[in-house]
Amino acid sequence: MKTLRNSAKAIIITDGKLLAIKNVTAGAAWFLLPGGGQNHGETLVEALKRECMEEASIEIEVGDIVFVRDYISMNHEFAEEDNGAHQVEFMFQCSIKGNTQPAKGAEADAWQTGVEWLPLNRLHEYSLYPSQLKKLLSHGIPLNHPVYLGDVN
Repeated sequence: MKTLRNSAKAIIITDGKLLAIKNVTAGAAWFLLPGGGQNHGETLVEALKRECMEEASIEIEVGDIVFVRDYISMNHEFAEEDNGAHQVEFMFQCSIKGNTQPAKGAEADAWQTGVEWLPLNRLHEYSLYPSQLKKLLSHGIPLNHPVYLGDVN
């Protein structure tokens, strides 16, 4: 039986740049928001704080939910790699506590190579997932949120 997984993601924007996790597979770079899967017994906020420390070595303040999306892998280009995954992602507006500079965390995923600040006005130049974020965040956080994005990649 396939399971449904919850995931919490951080939208961190500073000085017109979005913090992203840099990944490389098959020689190609691609980017995701910091964050990841929720464990049994932890809240989404707890999961997000843990994941940001693991992936980007940062403590965060968690704000409002901005976007929610379904990711049903069989409907997208990564169907084969994601093996029937169905994930619901909750994307929160966040900020970094203190003056800590993000860096690849000690418990980063195997394909993660680092963290980068992506300029909002150039998001279209990057392989950022979900790709809907490129247009939605190109001018910063939308005023009307939360927004359900549907099953997008």
